[in-house]
Amino acid sequence: MNYQLIALDVDGTLLNDQHQITEQTKATIWEAYERGCKIVLCTGRGPDNALPILQQLEMEGTMITHNGSATVHADERGQSVLHEYTFALNEIVPLVEYARREGIHFDVCTSYNMYIERLDERAKQMYIQYGVNPKRVADVIDLQMPLVKMTLSGPAEALDRVQREWDELKLYGSLRMLRSGDFFIDIMNPAASKGNALRELAASWSIGREHVLAIGNYYNDIDMLTFAGLGIAVANSPDEVKAAAAAVVSSNNDEGVHEAIQRYVLEENV
Repeated sequence: MNYQLIALDVDGTLLNDQHQITEQTKATIWEAYERGCKIVLCTGRGPDNALPILQQLEMEGTMITHNGSATVHADERGQSVLHEYTFALNEIVPLVEYARREGIHFDVCTSYNMYIERLDERAKQMYIQYGVNPKRVADVIDLQMPLVKMTLSGPAEALDRVQREWDELKLYGSLRMLRSGDFFIDIMNPAASKGNALRELAASWSIGREHVLAIGNYYNDIDMLTFAGLGIAVANSPDEVKAAAAAVVSSNNDEGVHEAIQRYVLEENV
């Protein structure tokens, strides 16, 4: 087949706004899989709340999680980390202090676990929506373990302000700040990205980038779309994401993933 690896963003791309995968999309993904394509979920989610999406597809396989910070394989024996980009906890001390002072909700993650210091009702509902069960600690700085991601969440206007101020002050130092959604900001190792993780994974499978197809919808998908031999944006993507893609298909609510795979993988290989 022309495409041997299909990389799928999850929220806003594979899932519709009701957080569902349609039966037609599922059937199309399965047809590509049965023809020999490797299906890889590429998501900002951690492994534990990305795994249920893989299970909805009734598949075992590999997931690029935490926006590229941890690549995890999942099968009937459990999960194993194939690759991760970490950073030291002391690198985010100024960010933690800022978030506490300004009342911005945040969590920190290892490849498998998420830790929080407080849980208000808004954050509680967010974690329920995404199927996350964070561990509560008194002070995340006391964890003393390498992390793969720190995430701030809240109203878009509040995060717009945080993003401006952190950019002006370069408060995140040598780490990478990524706007991973209207309501999320991620801090990661500067080498961590969906594109770099996908590059590493494709190389480990001896798959050239020309045989990689990627579908996404947000700024954190851009480097994945530009790495792939064919990068596709769904119609609900911001204009900058559409401009970075080689093609645009229908929105996540109109089965854009089904359309893309049908048009560029299945119909091209009849």
